Amino acid sequence: MSDIGQVETFFKTIATPEDPFVFRSGATLDHVEVAYETYGELNADASNAILLFHAFSGSQHAAGYNPSVKGCEFWTKECEDGWWNPFIGPGKALDTDRYFVICANYLGGCYGTTGPASLNPATGKRYGSSFPNVTVNDMVRCQARLVTALGIGKLLAVIGPSTGGLGCVSFATLFPERTQVVIPIATGVKTTVLNRIILLEQILAIENDPKFKAGEYYETGAPETGLSLARMISHKTFVHLNAIERRASKDVVQPEDRFSWYQAHDHVESYMLHQGRKFTDRFDANTYLRICEMWSRHDPVVEADAANPMDLFSRSREAGHQYLIFSIDEDYCFYPEEQAALVQLLKEADVPHLFLTVHSEKGHDSFLLEPDLYTPHIQVVLQNAADTG
Repeated sequence: MSDIGQVETFFKTIATPEDPFVFRSGATLDHVEVAYETYGELNADASNAILLFHAFSGSQHAAGYNPSVKGCEFWTKECEDGWWNPFIGPGKALDTDRYFVICANYLGGCYGTTGPASLNPATGKRYGSSFPNVTVNDMVRCQARLVTALGIGKLLAVIGPSTGGLGCVSFATLFPERTQVVIPIATGVKTTVLNRIILLEQILAIENDPKFKAGEYYETGAPETGLSLARMISHKTFVHLNAIERRASKDVVQPEDRFSWYQAHDHVESYMLHQGRKFTDRFDANTYLRICEMWSRHDPVVEADAANPMDLFSRSREAGHQYLIFSIDEDYCFYPEEQAALVQLLKEADVPHLFLTVHSEKGHDSFLLEPDLYTPHIQVVLQNAADTG
């Protein structure tokens, strides 16, 4: 349940022909709009702001109810409720009576921020395959521009679950002077071999759909089969397998679950097919590929132009950051070893941190579903930071 009520997505132009956005690849965009939402009130000295990075297929709509986003063709009923409602609101982990929370759609996204499905002002057509490759560094610098445009110099905290945690850590090390607290949840540091393999499978699923047409499908129809398969590949890492079995128990095999030869024959297969099919209505395949690549190639040391991990995290030590790292013991997307690796790097760089393991049968999805396991710790760390200023 949300205590926020109905909210609206806002748009901020953060790049113009006079001040273009330069990607790490060297590509540039003369016009970039960022879709974002805010919750709570910014205080007089702008010292209570928290920047929240969403996960892979999330959006700027983290809390409350939002029935539509201007110009967004991918906004379905599934998008209308905030993805982090249990964590944002009065008295919750991100207490809107105390803090001003900002959440923005990724650069390259499909929920309002400029991305492949957006119209290119220079051509009047969608960017499609011409949209540049995106790195975590690019996404973070884009959101840093948004924070500046909102009149905020230094954030109280950056927080991010899953792939959002990559952005959270990168923001802290790219702009160490611009935050106090860093809260990565169920995330990692450098992308693992296993995740690169899983991401490659998803990329191939989309690329091999004949409708993909190298990303130029907006006039002819989306590669729904490939995108659906990509979602199924990822979904099994987000949700604990026991939870899939429980959720699938009510599903009935549908007539459309037949292929040219094979017929889905049990509830788990039907559940997975349903998850894939419904996803194609609310996400763009080109955006999906940009985020897959962003995650697959992520290396915070390289993207921050640091000499090594010690050089990277010494920036957090010198800035006086406090890290709060959450690990989920049954996580099959970002395994607990990945959070342990981050903690080890923080120890070696002598960065203050608190490392907590959440015991959950819900797997990676725990960060969406179990606020009681996270809220008390988040509240204490934020309160301490606000008090010490």
